[in-house]
Amino acid sequence: QVQLVESGGGLVQAGGSLRLSCAASGRALGRYAMAWFRQAPGKEREFAAAISWGGGSTLYSDSVKGRFTISRDNARNTAYLQMDSLKPEDTAVYYCAIRTRTFYSGTRYYTDSSDMDYWGKGTLVTVSS
Repeated sequence: QVQLVESGGGLVQAGGSLRLSCAASGRALGRYAMAWFRQAPGKEREFAAAISWGGGSTLYSDSVKGRFTISRDNARNTAYLQMDSLKPEDTAVYYCAIRTRTFYSGTRYYTDSSDMDYWGKGTLVTVSS
C-alpha cells in the first residue's frame, strides 16, 4: 500500500509561482514512475507532467510545457511540481500518482490515468487574474 500526500497549493496571482510536493509513505517510491494530473472545475482530470523512476525522462502536456518542471528526490521519497508563469487556466486540483505495477522501467513515463496505481487526494491551486 502506498500513501501519497500533496501539499503546496494555494492562491496565487497570474504570473506567479508555486511548488507542489508529493510525499510518499508505505513504500519507497524510488523504483516507480510518477506523474502529476490536474482537474479543473467542471472538467475531466487531465495529464500535466510525468517522470521516469530515475528522473532521467520527463514529459509535459502542451498546456504546461515550458512553465512547469517535474522532479523527484528519491532519497526523500518526494516528488515535486514547480509551476512558474501561472495562468488563470491553471486553476485546478492537482494530484500526484504513482505506478507500482512495474518498476525500474527504464526511461519510461506514463501519462494516462489508467496507467497509475495510487493517487493522492489532491491540492487546490487557484490562480487569480
